[in-house]
Amino acid sequence: MKVLGRLTAMPELPEALRGLRKLAYNLWWSWNPEAAELFQEIDSLLWKRFRGNPVKLLLEVDPARLEALAGSTYPARVQAVVAALEAYLKEREVKEGPLSAYFSAEYGFHSSLPIYAGGLGVLAGDHIKAASDLGLNLVGVGIFYHEGYFHQRLSPEGAQVEVYETLHPEELPLLPVQDREGHPLRVGVEFPGRKVWLGAFRVQVGAVPVYLLTADLPENAPEDRAITARLYAPGLEMRIQQEMVLGIGGIRLLRALGLNPQVFHMNEGHSAFLGLERVRELVAEGYTFPVALELARAGALFTTHTPVPAGHDAFPLELVERYLLGFWEKLGVDKEGFFALGLEEKPWGKVFSMSNLALRTSAQAGGVSRLHGEVSREMFHHLWPELLREEVPIGHITNGVHTWTFLHPRLRRHYAEVFGPDWLRHPEDPATWRVEGLGEEFWRIHRDLRAELVREVRSRLYEQRRRNGESPSRLRQAERILDPEALTIGFARRFATYKRAVLLFKDPERLLRILQGPYPVQFVFAGKAHPKDEPGKAYLQELVAKIKEYGLEDRMVVLEDYDMYLARVLVHGCDVWLNTPRRPMEASGTSGMKAALNGVLNLSVLDGWWAEAYNGKNGFAIGDERVYENEEAQDMADAQALYDVLEGEVLPLFYAKGPEGYSSGWLSMVHESLRTVGPRFSAARMVREYLALYQRGQEWAGKARGEEEVLRAFHQALPAFYGLALRVEVPGDLTLNGEPLRARAYLEGKVPESLRPFLEVQLVVRRAGGGLEVVPMEEASGWFEVAYRPSRPGSYAYGVRMALRHPVTGRVEWVRWA
Repeated sequence: MKVLGRLTAMPELPEALRGLRKLAYNLWWSWNPEAAELFQEIDSLLWKRFRGNPVKLLLEVDPARLEALAGSTYPARVQAVVAALEAYLKEREVKEGPLSAYFSAEYGFHSSLPIYAGGLGVLAGDHIKAASDLGLNLVGVGIFYHEGYFHQRLSPEGAQVEVYETLHPEELPLLPVQDREGHPLRVGVEFPGRKVWLGAFRVQVGAVPVYLLTADLPENAPEDRAITARLYAPGLEMRIQQEMVLGIGGIRLLRALGLNPQVFHMNEGHSAFLGLERVRELVAEGYTFPVALELARAGALFTTHTPVPAGHDAFPLELVERYLLGFWEKLGVDKEGFFALGLEEKPWGKVFSMSNLALRTSAQAGGVSRLHGEVSREMFHHLWPELLREEVPIGHITNGVHTWTFLHPRLRRHYAEVFGPDWLRHPEDPATWRVEGLGEEFWRIHRDLRAELVREVRSRLYEQRRRNGESPSRLRQAERILDPEALTIGFARRFATYKRAVLLFKDPERLLRILQGPYPVQFVFAGKAHPKDEPGKAYLQELVAKIKEYGLEDRMVVLEDYDMYLARVLVHGCDVWLNTPRRPMEASGTSGMKAALNGVLNLSVLDGWWAEAYNGKNGFAIGDERVYENEEAQDMADAQALYDVLEGEVLPLFYAKGPEGYSSGWLSMVHESLRTVGPRFSAARMVREYLALYQRGQEWAGKARGEEEVLRAFHQALPAFYGLALRVEVPGDLTLNGEPLRARAYLEGKVPESLRPFLEVQLVVRRAGGGLEVVPMEEASGWFEVAYRPSRPGSYAYGVRMALRHPVTGRVEWVRWA
């Protein structure tokens, strides 16, 4: 048949079950167990087959089943859950904070909507869900990838095969976005020699709408329809096209919807072109380029997620010129000034860095853990070369996870009974985590979840081997694999080489001694390598090969197709969560937070979030906080530390069981983990901290609008700052015995009046053991002077500088050292 179109016949739900449609089209159901259970009860096999997609379930379920449910007590439960959703939405009708737009290239809301690759997307999904719970005035912008991210198949040798499936939006909890006349909404983005048209779908996430752009429209050529086909499709040209769709198309979509956010949040640099589009809009309103840039920067926020330079997108200048030809003219700047916004010098030449662009068009920026903030200030120091590393304007907000998405429903109910109702309303409040009440019932649930994990592993492994044509004996083996009573360690994350999945095999003899020792222990591995990450794929094969080589297939399992569903099964059922990144290359890592919520203990290198979470009593640390110059030495030291902790701490503590059937010492550590990790590393805490940045962005954006003349005069005079000089009179090296350091500085050159209110002369003092102090020098008759006494003994270095503060943010951004 020649296909002329597609039809989707939505089910005519019985009157008593009409509320199911309302539930299906709001992802609130995904973090409310009573709602998800309603759908699962309709047909549990279809529910699992469709990865928990309620829209597809309602399309495919036998109508007779719905009629049967309508005649039971089921409708009363539907009405109760719908009423709960309506009450949830009503409580959030009055929004908190400024209207803020959150841009992300991927969103991990649920396994049924596979438009996420890993931690970045799941973090974005958690951000939106927590913003909904807190009633924030937020809107999300992303891309609907109609082939999503790949499903992973593993050969018997561990070779990864990527399988893509076409996603049909009408079978997903998505609604097409229409204009005021009810027609499909369209916005255009100029590409070389043509315009690419974009439509959008809305996914409702609790009280927050998220708009997903698509180029898969009949108005576009086939090659342009493919732009939004696959998440992280290979090739620089495809990547720049997707990022123009997200950044430029995303802003135009918001305008077409009549939305004018005061704050724009870029989740990683993929959406950084939005800064250019916002400057273009402001220049079109009549502002000069420097003022338009300042107005755009004031309300923009950038979160960077990777400490690995290769993780930051960068494009050849000629590619950027081809795709954005003429864009600089719309900004009122020449080509060199335009390229300067993203310019970065690489060993092989100049490139256009999206992270540099994001930083130069944002007044606020941050990493995703305390350590990552430090690494980011070092990584991007070149953008502010005259500032000290500590002054680079990149802070951090440590990631958190959405409690209700990743906590098992049985534990959620048990915690609610033990902790009380305040915990359900304020999971970020440490006072609500009354963990001392958790005991035998908690451990009974944990054992059941471990047994569920073992059943899931056996089922998946059986299917994996059956599909690969393995022998009947191998299939029977899969049905008996793992011990539901043995200590179970999980390792699940993206397979990148720096995450060191094979670190356990660094000293195989030592590993075998542990595995053949008196304490049973087993490991479950899962994770995808990026389709173009050949070293990551090789790592995966190496892991499978080593497990076979040492005859460990009954104690170590590698599962395929890691996604949010499998992630939940693992963090619910493991006893220990293993994380072995090469420090300091883990920006944050959130899987360990999800595991901790469920009473799983972390065993991790002191990197990312664990570097600030670990307190010696709430889990286990691998090695110390050293950073090695030699990777081989680091790997060997960390491997030996891992063996030591497993052998000397983890296994003996877990198996020190009392008459109640569990180790009281282990349970005490679980209590401490829940008490310290549960509230502090929740997305609710994280999003409250972002709300403070949104409010600051709103304040700065308003201030910038009110000081346009100040900004214009400031930027006109700024070149004169570099014509000023500083002559100082200082004592050089000096030993102080109670008396102060006295310094004097003379400013040489004429200071423009428009810069004078923002200019300071400062004494800068750095303590050898760490710590920085900046002391403004007082202006006297023709000079500046200071008398400084250190607040504590020690060795110090000092210098004197002119510092120019930003008129809007008040931060020092321009410096001349004496």
